Amino acid sequence: MKNLLIFPALFFLTFQSQAYFPAGDSTITDSTKVKKTEKIKKGLNFGVLPIIGFTSDIGFAYGLSVSMYNYGDGTIYPDYKYMLYVEYSRTTKGQGTTQIFFDSKGMFPGIRITSDISYLTELQLNFYGFNGYDAVYNQAFTEKNSPDYISKVFYNYQRKFLRVTADVDANILGKKLRWHAGLGYFKFNINTVNVDKYNKGQKEEDKIEKTDLLYEKYIKWQIIREDEKNGGYMPYIKLGLTYDTRDNENNPMKGMWDEIMLQVTPKLFPNQQSSFTRVSLIHRQYFPIIKDRFSFAYRLAYQGTIAGRTPFYLEPYMITAVSFTTTIDGLGGAKTLRGILRNRVVGDGVVYGNAEFRYIFLKTVMFKQNIFLSANAFADAGRVVQKYDVPETFNGQPYPAGYFNFGAEKFHFSYGGGINLIMNRNFIISTDFGFTTDKRDGNFGFYAGIGYLF
Repeated sequence: MKNLLIFPALFFLTFQSQAYFPAGDSTITDSTKVKKTEKIKKGLNFGVLPIIGFTSDIGFAYGLSVSMYNYGDGTIYPDYKYMLYVEYSRTTKGQGTTQIFFDSKGMFPGIRITSDISYLTELQLNFYGFNGYDAVYNQAFTEKNSPDYISKVFYNYQRKFLRVTADVDANILGKKLRWHAGLGYFKFNINTVNVDKYNKGQKEEDKIEKTDLLYEKYIKWQIIREDEKNGGYMPYIKLGLTYDTRDNENNPMKGMWDEIMLQVTPKLFPNQQSSFTRVSLIHRQYFPIIKDRFSFAYRLAYQGTIAGRTPFYLEPYMITAVSFTTTIDGLGGAKTLRGILRNRVVGDGVVYGNAEFRYIFLKTVMFKQNIFLSANAFADAGRVVQKYDVPETFNGQPYPAGYFNFGAEKFHFSYGGGINLIMNRNFIISTDFGFTTDKRDGNFGFYAGIGYLF
């Protein structure tokens, strides 16, 4: 679901509309999953949540989300039998989300089914080139008072993205080791930023000039291929294994969570651009320091192309077993390297890691909901390890100065902290402030979303 700011916590609690079937919560008398002072959730729990906020990546956000959790008779709480999430939202930077997401954990013994239908629009999707520091980022290109100014949207292009997915995973040995299989369909519509639409109704001094953006320059330099410049579509098959010993899926204090995923895109239709295979390896581990209060968590990951050629517009898309976020672009931004510019680190293969301390400093029951407040401190890092093919010359001539620094790529680092609101150990509103250690990655970022980063 959405990486948007939803604030403040009291606003969420005030506007949440709830209905329970059957009515009434009972106090926990014996559970290895939750404390005795918490309330067991039973039956259907509905939440209607206004989306209002701001993040560095997408600007001011507004919209509405509706969620439904079915906890059954409460014996599996904080797990649920199934949940449904629906969202409609827009942002001032032109991001739009229309999404229906379904997740069944307890309807069929040993089998989990998830599905997603999303239409995602980005009128100003971040694009800084390929291969990290090999592509020079010059903030002055976007600052109107700078002598080097080109355009406020120089590092952007427009993307419309239709995503349809269906995934199944099931036990192999008990509940820890599971196989995963999925089918999906992506359709990308890519174009330059619609300057005329942006300028409509703007004051003359606020209008964007019509000029070549970085995306258009990459097309002219043939770094972005002619047959890919406007996007395309891809059916895919996803296969993988997961190993999961977490004590709680959404708010883990101990255990580990590993996955290996293959995303195979066969060339089924004549006008498909290419066939390719990508792999994702992710290891996550959680260590309790003070029981049920203070923990350390880290994530290490690799993603890369192992066969064929991945189209440029799919390079930032991060593969996971089950996607609980609306968009997963990276590296850089809310869900990968916090504080670093979104999509700053894009290549044919990337590695990244996150380390985080989490401390729950308040537990209470409000409005018949189990409410926790926690704080976190983190450090993130990542880099390109397989480079996207960018020739060092164009037609035998060097590129204009200020766009490339070939061989400069190295690790990108960021750090920061945040505050999180946790409800019923499943629904988490998280906020993070991230800061870069290198100005080539921007300055800082402010993010909020549903769920922990990992």
